[in-house]
Amino acid sequence: MEKSKVYFTDFRATPDCNVLQKLEKLIRKAGIGDIDFKDKFTAIKIHFGEPGNLSYLRPNYSKVVVDLIKKQGGKVFLADCNTLYVGRRKNALEHLDAAYENGYNPFATGCHTIIADGLKGTDEALVKINGDYVKEAKIGRAMMDADIFISLTHFKGHELTGFGGTLKNVGMGCGSRAGKMEMHSSGKPKIRKKACTSCGACVKNCAQDAISFDADHKAGIDHNKCVGCGRCIGVCNFNAVLPMFDETNDILNCKIAEYAHAVLKDRPQFHISLVVDVSPNCDCHSENDVAIVPNVGMFASFDPVAIDMACVDAVNRQPANPGSAISEKQPGIHDHFVHAHPETNWKSCMEHAEKIGLGSKDYDLISL
Repeated sequence: MEKSKVYFTDFRATPDCNVLQKLEKLIRKAGIGDIDFKDKFTAIKIHFGEPGNLSYLRPNYSKVVVDLIKKQGGKVFLADCNTLYVGRRKNALEHLDAAYENGYNPFATGCHTIIADGLKGTDEALVKINGDYVKEAKIGRAMMDADIFISLTHFKGHELTGFGGTLKNVGMGCGSRAGKMEMHSSGKPKIRKKACTSCGACVKNCAQDAISFDADHKAGIDHNKCVGCGRCIGVCNFNAVLPMFDETNDILNCKIAEYAHAVLKDRPQFHISLVVDVSPNCDCHSENDVAIVPNVGMFASFDPVAIDMACVDAVNRQPANPGSAISEKQPGIHDHFVHAHPETNWKSCMEHAEKIGLGSKDYDLISL
């Protein structure tokens, strides 16, 4: 079987060719021009960064991709879905404020920004996949309405999945709030009684009549009736309804792979990953630690598994940055992501993604 092609260029720049020009040359060489964008709605999935975190991708990179797609006649937009945790990207209004604050506005990127799962994270498309762990993925509707899907990923470490690359950007990132809960939790949501204001929004929006008030007029969930749809999380404005976050990391990784499959199957796709400012944790944090390795470069491929594998290999070939979370050597550990988060197992996502036909871990790296 022929190996997948992954294209690479470093961050070295000259007066004749800056980094953004190198990015355009990279994605052209990798074949993005072979996609027919004419009059097609094209989603570029990107993480806008939690305010306070400074390692997210600069919007300048996205403009390179946007401009190229527009030149080819595409109707392009940048998109992400709301978060499950409490922060400044939990609903579309705050999420857009955060995106604009971090530079993701039409003046900087050349296109509009869309929060794909709507105001409260409940606007979703149900995609049947019949996977080992997920039977029906819950994806932000605008992601599935697009004709073409492009991922633009900041490659970094992650405290639950080992690293956050293309598969996580696509799988976890495109899940609606209920989808994210399905990936993170094996159980159902719970009520934080102290935060409950007795507003009744969760009760009104529960189709299963699983939520009721107790004697103190605080909401409670009957897990015998609850189906785990996550609607109550989306409608609570007081962060009183929370997921369990009780899924094992290996199963979380497998679910991410299956969600990525739901997003990508049956339509044109292309993937770009930048190994820069490789923080040990996700860009969902409102802070970023020292990069764990030196900046490596930019990667592009049609294969989401191969591009993640190439990025992992590239990071693990680098020395640890002094003063970073992995600067102190641990005997027997030669994997930077395992060193940063020993309880994680990033290989489980890659292996499952390959098993279900998302791509191949075997790749040819073509350097420009």
